[in-house]
Amino acid sequence: MSTYRKWTVRAAALLLPVALAGCVSDSDMMPKAAAATYAPASDLRYGAVSDGAYTVAAVPGGDLKIRYMRQLVDDPTGQPAGTVVVDPKNRFLYLVQEGGKALRYGVGVGKEGMAWSGTANVAMKREWPRWTPTTKMIAREPGKYAKWARGMEGGTQNPLGARALYLFKNGKDTLYRIHGTNEPWSIGQAMSSGCIRMMNQDVIELYRRVPSGAKVVVLPTGGAETAASGG
Repeated sequence: MSTYRKWTVRAAALLLPVALAGCVSDSDMMPKAAAATYAPASDLRYGAVSDGAYTVAAVPGGDLKIRYMRQLVDDPTGQPAGTVVVDPKNRFLYLVQEGGKALRYGVGVGKEGMAWSGTANVAMKREWPRWTPTTKMIAREPGKYAKWARGMEGGTQNPLGARALYLFKNGKDTLYRIHGTNEPWSIGQAMSSGCIRMMNQDVIELYRRVPSGAKVVVLPTGGAETAASGG
């Protein structure tokens, strides 16, 4: 091997750890849309998180669907930067960024007949929120919800997960929330009582980025083609 080639190989070996360290040192960096060959079980975005008095469990590899992992994409909504747009049909939530981009998160949505759509604002934000089922939920499934009529304290077993954003319209509570879940396998499903659920790691990240008062557009189940008309 020539002296020049030996030097080139040695330089590449020295630079590789530096390049890899740069890839993982900034937790705010969002990857581009994931390639089909991506191995989700190894993704640090969905590892265990220590959060105050609680530990958010790592998302099991089998529950991570590449399509629903958070990533930076071209913005399809036409909304101003800072707007949250929920597309129930495709099971996505977008946080619109500057420069024609958006952070895209996978979500679970309401069952047929239980979904809400419209324009609202984030009136309140809560960490490890307390949960109380609505009277309609209790009436519909008393065996499941009646025991929590006085509420459940926040924690890892609470169905609202690690964070909740409370949606109000014209100053009135819509009773719909964007919140975490202790059932990460449900992301991409239509099975909630109308609320928008996210993996806990994602809702913690979104919570940090979205201020109180932020505009939220929840599309009808017709999908993203109506995003620009919301609100």
